[in-house]
Amino acid sequence: MPINMFTKTKVIATIGPSTNSYEKLKNLHKAGMNVVRINMSHANHAYAQAIINHVKKLNKNEASLTNPIGILIDTQGPEIRTGISQSDIDLKVGEIVNLTIRDDVDVETSSIKINYKGLVKNVEKGSKISIDNGLINFKVLDKDNENLKCKVLDGGTLGSKRHVNLPGVRVDLPSITKKDRKDINFGIKNNVSFIALSFVRSAKDILTLRSILNRKKSPIKIIAKIENQEGLDNIHEITKAADIVMVARGDLGIETDLADLPNIQRRIMYASAKWGRRSIVATHLLESMIHNPTPTRAEVTDVANAIYEGADAVMLSGETSVGKYPTQCIKMLKKIAIKTEHFRTLGYEKFLQDNSDWQNIAQGARDLADRINADGIIVITRSGQTANVVSNTKPFRMPVHAFTNNLDTFYHLSLIGGIEPHFIKSIANQSNTISKIKQKMISSNNSKKSLKFVFIAGIYSASHTDSIQIIST
Repeated sequence: MPINMFTKTKVIATIGPSTNSYEKLKNLHKAGMNVVRINMSHANHAYAQAIINHVKKLNKNEASLTNPIGILIDTQGPEIRTGISQSDIDLKVGEIVNLTIRDDVDVETSSIKINYKGLVKNVEKGSKISIDNGLINFKVLDKDNENLKCKVLDGGTLGSKRHVNLPGVRVDLPSITKKDRKDINFGIKNNVSFIALSFVRSAKDILTLRSILNRKKSPIKIIAKIENQEGLDNIHEITKAADIVMVARGDLGIETDLADLPNIQRRIMYASAKWGRRSIVATHLLESMIHNPTPTRAEVTDVANAIYEGADAVMLSGETSVGKYPTQCIKMLKKIAIKTEHFRTLGYEKFLQDNSDWQNIAQGARDLADRINADGIIVITRSGQTANVVSNTKPFRMPVHAFTNNLDTFYHLSLIGGIEPHFIKSIANQSNTISKIKQKMISSNNSKKSLKFVFIAGIYSASHTDSIQIIST
């Protein structure tokens, strides 16, 4: 069974020094990558532009009619970091140090500068503070106007500009920073497919980004990254406002109880299924493969569980950006998906809160396809809406072939679970379009003499999906 065959679960790869050349991106695509992620926390516009140009060239040369590569810009968000120090600081368990918002901090005073002016105001005595992705932890013993007196709970070596988490604290920072706005406008200019908004705390954050996109008449889809308790508390309103929801387990595992993270992931996946939104599971999927050619057994099981939960996509970070085995990581995810997708999901799709005509027809198409043992479902769509409603039903046994004449939609389909995208220049005439699709299906399935599909069209009526039928080759 070839590794790069179609899988329902899409693969997102973060691009970095290990993968930022045209040839390496081409290898990732051949291995099964569907979407590239550019992390704007580590990329300037010149660097990001070079990656975007490579991907657009690949889309023109290698994926012009099928298997498109979507481009995802991930904003930095309102990050809190330590200051710049002349040398690393060695912190020992039990040591007492000050975290300060003062600008004139000398390392010799045992103070650590934090770039968040609301630190002292918002953090209470007894609170926990985590630095460097939870590797170094403090307990707040006391505070004055400019400093938090802290005890080191977990020590280590602290370098400059390390990420700071304040679990359970409402951070008084804008959801979209000045840097984020510049990066968003950069993404709009380059017509990327997706923008991931970091540290989403409420639906208002999504609506703010939506208004920016609407003013520019941009079709970019919004990904809400759930990374803290406040975002989790508002998960349903956030999910309804967004197009896609990401379980961003890096910060989420620090900002909430780590032992509860598997249950939190399921809460988010349930919300995505309930409101008919796409979902991504991210962070530490194959972390050991940054240095090793094979994953741990626990990592394989973790990826499979995300698929059982109905994830539309899984996302790699360090594995493909700085790791030694980026292509092998993509192939491993595809192998796991191939083995796992033969089983049904946990069934969260049964709680879908959508009784529209579109959704009912999609449900009927899925059930009909199962009953007649169809070779797949065929969707024709301009906006991608029909593809989304079919994906909501989680057809578990067969692929869904989505044909569109809209290039923006073509790239958006790269992140919809269960959907195999196809670009077709014209879909104006239904009979001609069906004829072209039959020829495409015959050429793609040349090992089988006769094929049978359930066909749905959402383009020949302005108001609803108006056609469902069985077609045979």
